[in-house]
Amino acid sequence: MNTNAQVISPEHLLKHWQGHRTLTRRVIEVFPEKDFFDFSIGGMRPFSQLISELLAIAAPALKGIVNRDEQPYQEGQNASLTTKAQYLQKWDEATEEINQYWSKLSIEDFEKTFNLFGQYEFPIIENILYFIDNEIHHRGQAYVYLRALGQTPPLFWEREL
Repeated sequence: MNTNAQVISPEHLLKHWQGHRTLTRRVIEVFPEKDFFDFSIGGMRPFSQLISELLAIAAPALKGIVNRDEQPYQEGQNASLTTKAQYLQKWDEATEEINQYWSKLSIEDFEKTFNLFGQYEFPIIENILYFIDNEIHHRGQAYVYLRALGQTPPLFWEREL
């Protein structure tokens, strides 16, 4: 990898990702408890299911990348969570896991390929960008839900840690 051509440092990318995670956490916090599990529009999944997906991807996938362990995607591993508080706790635990595994990545790792969940062979940087993009996509769905419920979502640009 030519580090002279680097546009963003790994530390800055992690800060960017964690900023998005902070904002998603705030969206979970403002979501009405019952609606978190039950509300949907147009056949989309409730926000709790979207968060379950994000929890099944971010930390487990980064762990897989660091350990070069191509475990299959395991949706439904958070089926036992029944309250927003439990989801928030799991979110915080995943955030810490991300920080721990991130520190084990070298700058050279980002250019290497990894078969994410045994299904998608891409450079590690692209896998990480997918994690971020997917989170933004699902948070956007939650913004629509909150607006439909008469709630004001957090400002999307306020991603400070």
